[in-house]
Amino acid sequence: MQPAFIQCQPDIMGGTPVFAGSRVPVHTLVEYLQAGDTIDDFLEGFPMVERSQVLAFLEAAARNASLAEA
Repeated sequence: MQPAFIQCQPDIMGGTPVFAGSRVPVHTLVEYLQAGDTIDDFLEGFPMVERSQVLAFLEAAARNASLAEA
């Protein structure tokens, strides 16, 4: 089951995970952060994504990382 803030549908970006209600791939946020950009930089470039979606994704990623370490 996918989280409510992410969509994976074959008819949207070929099934690439995107932020719900947008066509913005989740991996784009990861690329921004890896490049040293901030969440605000990302949101400025993709205003259709909500801050709450970004924070929910980051929280889920942190939880999954914690589980992988256990």
